[in-house]
Amino acid sequence: MTYILGLLAVDWGELLPTLARIANLLLFVGLMYFFLRRPLGVAFRGHQDDIRRDLMLAQEERNTAVAKLGEIEGRLAGLDAEVEAIRAQAQKEANAERERIKAATEEEIRKIREQARREIESVSKAARAELRAYTAEQSVKLAEEMIRRDIRAEDDEHLVRGYVEELGGVRR
Repeated sequence: MTYILGLLAVDWGELLPTLARIANLLLFVGLMYFFLRRPLGVAFRGHQDDIRRDLMLAQEERNTAVAKLGEIEGRLAGLDAEVEAIRAQAQKEANAERERIKAATEEEIRKIREQARREIESVSKAARAELRAYTAEQSVKLAEEMIRRDIRAEDDEHLVRGYVEELGGVRR
């Protein structure tokens, strides 16, 4: 109790300017509140609406991004299958191309063999014809030599006379 009495025994001369400042501050804050309550309320509500609108927009953008992420993840998951399908298709096309090249090569070999066979036949016929001509020429030469060697002048005269008579019989 003496403590309380001690507090009450304050020097009001020192305390009065402090109390005046506090009262002045409370009056200032009260007046500021009274005059600025509505404009600040409107401004804060507008700011609050802007924040709410920004949050909703951010939520929509997040939802869009999550949807796109899901779509991209789905596409990535399907990408492995698509790559495998492309790889299988490429292998199939390579095999088909290999078979086509093999068939074309075999056809080309067949054509070359046929052409070679025809050329060999042609060269063979030409060689046979040349050999026949050569043989005939050599036979004629040999026969001519044999005739010249074996025919005497009387035989020659006899042959010429026979031809002349034969020619004479043809004229009649």
